[in-house]
Formats: sequence, structure tokens, C-alpha cells
Amino acid sequence: MTLPQHLVPDLASATVGGEIEIDGDEAHHAVVVRRLRVGERVQLCDGVGRVATGEVARTAKRSFAVTVTGIVDHPEPTPRITVVQALPKGERGELAVEVLTEIGVARIVPWAAARSVAVWKGERAVKSQAKWAATAREAAKQSRRAWHPVVEPLASTDLVAGLIAAAGPAVVLHEDATAPLAAVEVPAQGEALVVVGPEGGLTDPEIAAFSAAGAVPVRLGAEVLRTSTAGVAAVAALLARTGRWGG
Repeated sequence: MTLPQHLVPDLASATVGGEIEIDGDEAHHAVVVRRLRVGERVQLCDGVGRVATGEVARTAKRSFAVTVTGIVDHPEPTPRITVVQALPKGERGELAVEVLTEIGVARIVPWAAARSVAVWKGERAVKSQAKWAATAREAAKQSRRAWHPVVEPLASTDLVAGLIAAAGPAVVLHEDATAPLAAVEVPAQGEALVVVGPEGGLTDPEIAAFSAAGAVPVRLGAEVLRTSTAGVAAVAALLARTGRWGG
């Protein structure tokens, strides 16, 4: 049985036989909601590769302590996958973040595309980005990831073009593209980037800007997927051709 995972800010000083104290909202959820008990085995993770396992030594309403029995440092999976996700409407943004996290992306960049129905501005942009980050954090814990994804602040089209220029292979999912995603060479190391457009589709200036930055417009197939599911389908197709998935 896979142990439940709890995120802690820092495991740098953790040692086998030592004790780690967890407090705040993470501890409250574990003790009050999950009903964590003394003697239960758990997994602690710092989100950047270090995972400690141990047994719960004691609990309180907003804290619990774990006696460490093992520590593993996991290398970051490569290639790293970044997904630029155009803002979907409603709760589909959280759905996209959840499944992208579960499948193993390293970075999620919310993008204000020209035809995005949702609009993030001012305080709403801050709150929405925080909600995406919280969704990614919970999905990473649920899927027992050693490396948790980073959710960046809202990006403009110009910023996305800069990310494309700095990445390795970069693709833009586009229903009118002629090149198939299967034709894209996936590197064993480094970073690959996938751009997912909004419900209304990409504009010609967006396609031109991303192509000029080095991205290749590609199609997944004859079907047109929703923006909240297109990214996970594309990432799965890429990862299936890497060592991360036994390729």
C-alpha cells in the first residue's frame, strides 16, 4: 500500500532516527480530516526530490511529529515538460492543472490568450494563480510525486514566446496544423514545452509569434480536444517515447 504523502517546507536537516515536526494547515488536515494516528506510517516530501518515510510519534490539533526511518533523494525526472495552458472557463483550469500534475509535468504556465474566455486581472489574477498552485500541490501529494510542479504567474503572449525560445523542442497544439505530434523528436534530457490554446482557438498573430520563437504547430489527430484535456493527451504522447515511461 502506498503511504500518504505530506508536504513539508524543508527536509535538508532530516536524518534517519531523527524527528520532524509538521504544523499549520498541513498538520490540521492530516490530524483532523484524515484522522492521522500515532504509529501510522507516512511519507514526507519537500517537493524538490527528498522523501522521508517514518512513523507518527505524536499528534495535536494542528501538529504532528514523525520519527524518520528512511530518506531517499530522487533525481528530477528528465526531460522536464512545461505546459503553457491558456485560461479555460469555469473550473476546467483546475481540472487541467490536476491531470497535468498527475501525469508528471514540471511547470505549468497560465496564459492569457487572445480568445481566452476567462480573464485574470488584479486581485483575481493573484487568487486564481494561488488556486492553481494549491490544486497542483494536492495532486502532487495524491500521486506521490517527489518533485512537485511549479505554477507560474499569468503570462502574456510575449512572455510565452520568450519561454519557447529558451526551451528545447516546443510545440503548439493547433487543429489546422499539418505536422503530427508524433513527428516531434523528444530529447532524453533538457526541457520540452507544449502550448495549449483556448476554447476559441489560437489567433494568426499568436501562431506567427510562437513559430517565430521556434515552436512547431502540431496536431494530435482528427479529433478536437477540449483545452483542459488536450495538454495531458499531448504530454502523455511525448512521455511514452521517453525513458520516463520505459521507452
